[in-house]
Parts: sequence; C-alpha cells; structure tokens
Amino acid sequence: MPWSTSELAELAGTTVNTVRHYHRSGVLEEPERMSNGYKQYGARHLVRLLQIRRLRDLGVPLAQIESVGPGGDTPNEALLAIDADLAASIERLQRARAEIRAIVDGTTTTDLPAGFEDVARRLSTPERSLMLVYEQLYDPEAMADLRTMVETESDDGNAEFEALTADADDEARQRIAEMLAPAISQHITAYPWLSDPTEHLSKGPRVTAQTFLETVTELFNEAQLDVLGRASALARELATASSTATTADEAHHQQEN
Repeated sequence: MPWSTSELAELAGTTVNTVRHYHRSGVLEEPERMSNGYKQYGARHLVRLLQIRRLRDLGVPLAQIESVGPGGDTPNEALLAIDADLAASIERLQRARAEIRAIVDGTTTTDLPAGFEDVARRLSTPERSLMLVYEQLYDPEAMADLRTMVETESDDGNAEFEALTADADDEARQRIAEMLAPAISQHITAYPWLSDPTEHLSKGPRVTAQTFLETVTELFNEAQLDVLGRASALARELATASSTATTADEAHHQQEN
C-alpha cells in the first residue's frame, strides 16, 4: 500500500516540509501520483529518506548527499572531505575547551592574544588592549616578534609613562621620551619590518593605519601620545646614527684589510 507525504514523513520521523525540501534539493526522487493527484510513496522512497536523514545527522551537507546514490554507493572523496572537516571542528572545540579551562583556573587571560600569557605582567592594561588589536592587524610572525620585544624590553620609563597625566609639562614629556627611545631604537634595528610592516599586514595599509590611530587615541591620553611621538622620532635618529656608525666601522675595517 503506497504512502502519502504525511505518512512517509511520520514513518521517517521528519516533517512534510522537510520531505518537500528534499524534493526541491534533488536528493529525494519525486514519486508518481495517483489518479486523484496525490503522491504515492513506496519502500524505495522511505529507504532513501532514512538514508538522507542518517547522513544529515552526521553533518553531511545536502549538496554532498546528492552524490550519494539511492543504492548506497558513497564516493570516498566526499566522505573523506567531510571527515576532515569534522576532525578540524573537533580540534577547534578541544582548543576552545582547553582555553576556557585555563581561564577558569587563572592560568591565562582573555585580554591578551594567545601566547602572551607569560609576558602579561610586563604589559599595562592599555598595552594589553593594543596587543589584542594588533593580533587582528598583523600576521603570526609579526605577533611572535612583538611578544619577543615585550619579553626583552627594558622597564626604563615604563612606570613613568603609565603614570603620566594629560597635563604633564614639556620637561616631563621630553624626559620620559628620552628614556623610552633607546628601547624603541633597538626594536627598529632588530625588526626592520616595524618601519615598513606591509608584508606582515593581515588587513590593508589604510585600514591598519586608521585602526591603529583610533585605538591609541582612545587608550592613551594627550601627553602619552605626545611622548610616544617624541620617543619614536628620537628612536629613528638613534637607529640612523647607529647604522651610519656601523657602516663607517665596516668600511674602515675593509680598508685596513
């Protein structure tokens, strides 16, 4: 005895709308109609519908179910691709669970990029926020360099910079800038990409510049921004002088040889 659409859906544990959706998607064959115009489904339709439901429960997309024939001939390539996607999802979920456990246990924090936990104490709250933003702007190689910079950077001037108020006088600003400049100069020399980060950008140069400007303007007060500008200018002068001196020494050494 043939089944109606509603009877087929009930037997398969699904809905009439789902059966119709499978028809429209081409994964379930349309049955013949009786003289009164009603569809009549047979056992092959029920078996195919149960097969589709099983594959859907496994996470197989409809587009790939279509390649799985009514006879059960399943292309290995399609299922292997699905298996790879599932493995990647499991790995991502396991990493997420591990990070959540670490946060709960207090061994990591959410206000820093992954991998920066060991240097967290060396960063102020604004600097932590800046690192989170940097992670969206720079590639992993650049982020690894930034972590190394934080790890090896001298503390000279950091406390004074953090305590600097917006109305700090010019003398204080210049003094702190001169304290910060040597470390910035060393970074510029050790990591040339800081002067031209184009190859390490995850976003376009324009978006990166706008995002950086908007972020630092909100994180630091006027005096701190002024100090950063002065320290950067001094650092570039120190880096240029050091490079010139090194070149001169090398030339002198070659002449002696």
